[in-house]
Amino acid sequence: MPPVPIRLRRLAHNADLPLPSYATQGAAGMDLVAAVGEPIVIAPGQRALIPTGLAIALPHGYELQIRPRSGLALRQGIVLPNSPGTIDEDYRGEVQVILLNAGQEDFIVERGMRIAQAVLAPVVRAEWQITDTLDDTARGTGGFGSTGTSG
Repeated sequence: MPPVPIRLRRLAHNADLPLPSYATQGAAGMDLVAAVGEPIVIAPGQRALIPTGLAIALPHGYELQIRPRSGLALRQGIVLPNSPGTIDEDYRGEVQVILLNAGQEDFIVERGMRIAQAVLAPVVRAEWQITDTLDDTARGTGGFGSTGTSG
């Protein structure tokens, strides 16, 4: 697939930082870095809003999904509580990332640190159709835990 152009505006606090980029040829997500002026300490159980210093204009029909980095989640317990976060095509403010420290030690966010990844995704819009009946399935109305576990 050819790349999709995204207009990007660098804010003053991002001027010296790398743009979002793919770490490998097959990577689905682009790394986002922290555009903090001073290190930010996130205590266990606490959240912080981390700026990227970027504002974007997505093309019509796309969203930018903000997802956690697996290494930070595994090693330090850093997750995104609203994962995936969504940047809508009509949002023009700064892209920021909510980090939650689910680990057991303070986590320090430093300038230029890779904090999350961004995945460009197409958006399919739904149209509700009111009906009095739904088709039958093997599961039917079975809810939480109704499919059981295996193994």
